[in-house]
Order: sequence, then structure tokens, then C-alpha cells
Amino acid sequence: MIRVDRQEIPEILLVTADRFRDPRGWFRETYSGRAYAEAGIDVTFVQDNESCSAQAGTVRGLHYQLPPFAQAKLVRVLRGAIFDVAVDVRVASSTFAKHVAVQLDANSDQTLFIPAGFAHGFCTLADDTIVNYKVSTPYAPPYERGIRWDDRVLGIRWPIVPEAAVLSPKDGAWPPLRAVGRNDLFVRTRAEEFAQ
Repeated sequence: MIRVDRQEIPEILLVTADRFRDPRGWFRETYSGRAYAEAGIDVTFVQDNESCSAQAGTVRGLHYQLPPFAQAKLVRVLRGAIFDVAVDVRVASSTFAKHVAVQLDANSDQTLFIPAGFAHGFCTLADDTIVNYKVSTPYAPPYERGIRWDDRVLGIRWPIVPEAAVLSPKDGAWPPLRAVGRNDLFVRTRAEEFAQ
């Protein structure tokens, strides 16, 4: 059984799974294609990814891929905690450049669904944080794009100051949103996004 809560941008969904406890410990079904489809998340995921960030304050993102490799994601934390962010990069959207931010941790039963058309990133809140995420298309470097994580135009209240963030050189080099050309943003229709 899962519960789905729409976020301020309603296409982004916080999914809570039931945890069943007994004297041995607990059991949780982390993903069921049937249950997700019944809840309105009818996406085929083709790949699972995991990242481990050694230091709290590690920032990964903000990443997205263009069609035909645009990715929907299902994000959850296996160890530690993250401040997780999705930014709308759909040019025709009424919420273009707006974002949703949620805290996910390994002790909760929550997963964040991010549809295609959103840039995604997170900041780790604990050392040795492990994040698992399902994606609807494989990684395709020619279609990969990104936005600078601390772009002030986005108004994200990150839990870390830029000088203290641990970043890859690649993530530190992404441009601010206003410098991203229209052809490097997501211009598909809403129906096409959900078909991913």
C-alpha cells in the first residue's frame, strides 16, 4: 500500500510506503509497478542507480536529459539523508523555473517521483549518504544538461553555503538558468512528459 502526496508543483509526488513490523524487524515493498500505476505513476523504469557521498554537504546536480532520453526519476535514500530538489525546466509550464524541495532520509518510508522535464539535484545532510534512484531512460551523455545548483534566480534555500559545498568540477561548471538556451531546455508538452 502506498500513499501519494502532490507537492506545490503537482506533477512531483511524494510517495509513502507502508512498513510492516514484527519481532524480526520490518518489511517494506519499495517499488511495485502495479501499485504505482494504480496511483497514477504509470512509468516504466529501465535502470537503477546508486550514489554514495562520503561527506555531508555534497551537492549533486542540477541535472536533466533532453528528449528522446528525458528521464523520470524515483528517488529514495538508503543511508543518511538529503535535501532533494526538482526544478521545472519545461519552457511552456506555468511553473517554469520554480522548484520543489523535500528532505528524504533512510528512516522514512518516502520516495520522491520526479517526472521528465525537471532538473534534479540534492545536498547530502549526513556523511556516507547513499541515494538510490530509478530512471525511465538510460544515461545518455549527448543529451545531458544542467543548471548551476546555487543559481539565485531559482530561489532554492540550500542547507549549505556555496563555499562549503563539495562539488564535482562538472557540477560546478553548469550555467545559471538565464544562460541556458531554449534548445537546451525541455519544450515537450505535458502529455508527452507523462508518456515517458
